[in-house]
Amino acid sequence: MKTEITPSEMRRIDRNCAGIGLLPLQLMENAGAYVARGVRARFDRGTIIVLAGTGNNGGDGFVAARHLLDYNPEILLLGRACDIATDEARQNWQILKNLGANVREIRDSTELQALDADVIIDAMLGTGVRGRVREPLASAIALINDSDAFVLSVDVPSGFDPDHLEYSVHADLTVTFHRAKTGLFGHPGVTGEIEVAEIGIPARAERIAGTGDLPPTRSAGSHKGDSGRVLVIGGGAFTGAPALAALAALRTGADWVTVATPRSVAPVIAGFSPDMIVHALSSRYLAHDDTRAIDALIRRHDVVVIGMGLGRESETAEAVLEIIAANPDTRFVIDADALHALEMPLPDRGRAAIPVVTPHAGEFEGLGGTVAADLGERCELVRDFSLKNHVVTLLKGEIDVISDGEDVRTNHMGNAGMTVGGTGDVLAGVVGALLATHDASAAAAATAGAFITGTAGDLAFRRFGYGLLATDVIECIPEAMREI
Repeated sequence: MKTEITPSEMRRIDRNCAGIGLLPLQLMENAGAYVARGVRARFDRGTIIVLAGTGNNGGDGFVAARHLLDYNPEILLLGRACDIATDEARQNWQILKNLGANVREIRDSTELQALDADVIIDAMLGTGVRGRVREPLASAIALINDSDAFVLSVDVPSGFDPDHLEYSVHADLTVTFHRAKTGLFGHPGVTGEIEVAEIGIPARAERIAGTGDLPPTRSAGSHKGDSGRVLVIGGGAFTGAPALAALAALRTGADWVTVATPRSVAPVIAGFSPDMIVHALSSRYLAHDDTRAIDALIRRHDVVVIGMGLGRESETAEAVLEIIAANPDTRFVIDADALHALEMPLPDRGRAAIPVVTPHAGEFEGLGGTVAADLGERCELVRDFSLKNHVVTLLKGEIDVISDGEDVRTNHMGNAGMTVGGTGDVLAGVVGALLATHDASAAAAATAGAFITGTAGDLAFRRFGYGLLATDVIECIPEAMREI
């Protein structure tokens, strides 16, 4: 496990913990209790002031204050109680009020005065702050730094920004949760001593995909094409597979989806929906003569999803390899018949263009991978395979395993009804759209794609049971992407 964690990754884990039943209220309770123990370990008496913000960092401070009520702490909320941002923080604020704690709202910097205390608990701002902070928080930071108190900062010193340390609280002790946040080490004059508090998040919980992996919402100022263009290369032996991938990409939010498919099946695929653009190739299967036209199409698209329904003609396999090799800077999602064309290991294309491969167990073994029954062992095998072959692997199964050769994620959404044909094509389209529409790594897109598709499958199963169809999964994608 890495010793440090970015704020965005910690937010992802926090949100995903709720999906496994580890509630934010539990994590807040554990965090605040650890902070209180840090005070008790150093002071058996003395005056305490808790300065809390309106976010979850403040909520941790409220919990700490409750555990230290025998010290009669003064709790200063930097802002209005009605602006407390989360249910968990509001609940812990209300508990303090119900207990008759010494609480006060600070709505303006003029309401602040010199801080005279033995201990100051800094629970104003969490991670993600950049540059100068606003009032009354800026004045509160200055007063903390001017005081003679022992300063304990919650998770990170408020205002902490490695590039602008002058705006930060200077702590004597920083109690950071789960793992140290990136940038804390190396600045002892700002962070003081650093303690890493285990708040009940097991290592395996970091791997589980959830709502924290969902992409951000689209900007209101977006224009046509801003949300990605996906090229689906498929069809010939089959017609439905590339259409399913294309429709899934559209439902996931891609603005523009083109299906490049053999001329023999192009009219049928076009008939599935007027929302797809269909480009007819030269023959009844993907051939060498098509590669120049496809290279031109690739230049007009952000991501290529290749393989669905192509068939296994030897010339088709050669054309697939030629297309991938000729476009080293293009982001590819490689699925189905295209997997059988690959020669592993693939050349190292760098992190920006690392391809996503989406095999089921049999295809994975065909690529040279090994599938284990034990989930932990399977995760390590997928990680090793991805590192060796310079790919992001999304190994489909009852539990999907995703790895870029460094990190591993698991998706536990989905059901046995999704064994119906076409759901793998849907997954490839979803991943392709996420790669095209968001500034996400290939591993992040594959993780989110597995979670969204599995969730959509579960929603479809509630309606149709084992009679669900791949098209039902597609229709449930928008609902699966909502943060509910």
